[in-house]
Amino acid sequence: MSEAFELSCVLFDLDGTLVDTAPDLIACLNKALAVYGYPLAEVGKVTPYISYGAAAMIKASVGGSANDSQQADILETALNFYQNNIAEHSQFFAGILDTLALIEDEGLKWGVVTNKRKRFTEPLMAALGLTARAACIVSGDSTAYPKPHVEPMLTACRIAGVSPQQCVYIGDANHDIIAGNNAQMKTLAALYGYLKPDDQPETWGADALIASPGHLSDWIKDALCR
Repeated sequence: MSEAFELSCVLFDLDGTLVDTAPDLIACLNKALAVYGYPLAEVGKVTPYISYGAAAMIKASVGGSANDSQQADILETALNFYQNNIAEHSQFFAGILDTLALIEDEGLKWGVVTNKRKRFTEPLMAALGLTARAACIVSGDSTAYPKPHVEPMLTACRIAGVSPQQCVYIGDANHDIIAGNNAQMKTLAALYGYLKPDDQPETWGADALIASPGHLSDWIKDALCR
């Protein structure tokens, strides 16, 4: 970590980093699959694809047994179920609330940059009581391009009133690290998130690999001591 780094803001990916949304996402996917007569998805098989969107989850669950049109129908149905059941079973990863408290106690800002669409992000953040606490909330359709494009990252900085060089971004997918690095932020790979079996986060170019929210808290404390 550079001696010149002055941490002012911690930015989080949402699904698989700040919140464990897998229970709700998979429940709604399975409701949609049942509507169209497909077998229920295997949790371990589809969870690693959550960071890549619902379409990727559907492809992982039905494979070649459904054509593009059928997958599109499943997608629309699953998303409608999800919008109406946004936070039935989702919960914070263990230790995240302590991390947010640490950030706030230290006078730092924090926010969310996600590829999740606003129609889902905003109700979820509200249901979890996070909207007023976050310095910025940038969704996948808040800007012209989602991650790994740099625009969502820079938009988050503008809203939060910080420079990218004062931020650290933590996410559980390679596109998160690419986006943060391109914005000249510090980047952290969340190993506790929804990684695919073939992911190699040690090759993503992150400044550190984070095994748990507690490990993230330790990283923040270390950054503040420098």
